Amino acid sequence: MIDRKIINDPVHGMMAFKSGLIYTLINHPYFQRLRRITQMGLSHLVYPGAVHTRFQHALGATFLMSKSLDVLRSKDIEISDEEYDAACAAVLLHDIGHGPYSHALEYQLIPIHHEAITLEVMNMLNLELGGQLRLAIDIFKNNYHRKFFHQLVSSQLDVDRLDYLTRDSFFTGVVEGTIGYERIINMFTVTSDELVVEEKAIYTIERYLQSRKFMYQQVYLHKTSLGAEAILKSFIRRLTELLETKPNFIANFSNSISDFISSSESKNGVDDQNIKQYLSLDDNDVVFCLKVAQSCNDQVLRRLSTMLIERKLPKVKIQDEAFSNSDITLLKQEAKKSSNFTFDELNYFIFQGEETLNIYNIGEDEIEIVKKDGTKLNFSKYHPNVDSQNFYKKCYICNSFKF
Repeated sequence: MIDRKIINDPVHGMMAFKSGLIYTLINHPYFQRLRRITQMGLSHLVYPGAVHTRFQHALGATFLMSKSLDVLRSKDIEISDEEYDAACAAVLLHDIGHGPYSHALEYQLIPIHHEAITLEVMNMLNLELGGQLRLAIDIFKNNYHRKFFHQLVSSQLDVDRLDYLTRDSFFTGVVEGTIGYERIINMFTVTSDELVVEEKAIYTIERYLQSRKFMYQQVYLHKTSLGAEAILKSFIRRLTELLETKPNFIANFSNSISDFISSSESKNGVDDQNIKQYLSLDDNDVVFCLKVAQSCNDQVLRRLSTMLIERKLPKVKIQDEAFSNSDITLLKQEAKKSSNFTFDELNYFIFQGEETLNIYNIGEDEIEIVKKDGTKLNFSKYHPNVDSQNFYKKCYICNSFKF
């Protein structure tokens, strides 16, 4: 007998799950940690409502997975209870490897992509649960012969994207990001064990891709968010440098983040002990570290932490092409006149970067459209203009002093 619980979600309404395994995973400390990791990094510094978490997103994506599987079953696609539970578990855990502030600190605390960490955590949980996640892991790794399960977890039209676009649009208040996810899900079907979408949903998919592009241009890659996350990375980089070059610094600056950076395990790649220590960290640890740094004896760390705590963020300029080194040099020369930072120290405050995005990857795991006569077409062939303005690039320069 499953102890069914109803979860009231502001985006999807009342959510419940059919599997006792899902509730077991939700209640695990590793998953509960996601309550303390924001979905959108530092975007709340631009959009105050964007304080929703990876926990909420993972639950929402799992709910959409269950709706998708129910739709497929209604279309006589054979899905066993074991496959159903495994697919839901795979998407529930798909973000469990994220560290503090999600993508903002990717590779900064541990030099491994969050999906690799996710897989390690899933293996640890599988061992703990006596092998109950074996099929979920195969689906997550795309090792299961029925490909559509993995496509629902990770593809160009998966339940992960359907939830985060809907959820992020809701919490930021950016209505242009709204998508018709219910219609898309109801148009899902399967041919030859691959996920396809009925032709009737073609315009909804077009809108989905337009909304995805808008959210990246106006929200995810908002210049103020880019600047804030760049300063946070500068803070972690400076802290790491101090801990490596000044052994006595840790004695005056001890907290969970600095302890993790200082430990030998954090430099040794992935092992169970390292992962367990990493899974003890969340956004709260970063905030505490920033607050402690405001009174430390390093002027660079003090200024970086104060910038984030007091929202004194860098000025950011954006253009299509990369800025020249001479642009950086001129800004540093101007900043040197009004500060006592060295040129090397100014690298933490004045720098350039680049963000790129393919809105839709043509020829790579494309969305497939099935016509009424049963023939299939890649979305790019059905809609040949999809490559128009498909590639998006932002080159930016951050200056923590006035331009």
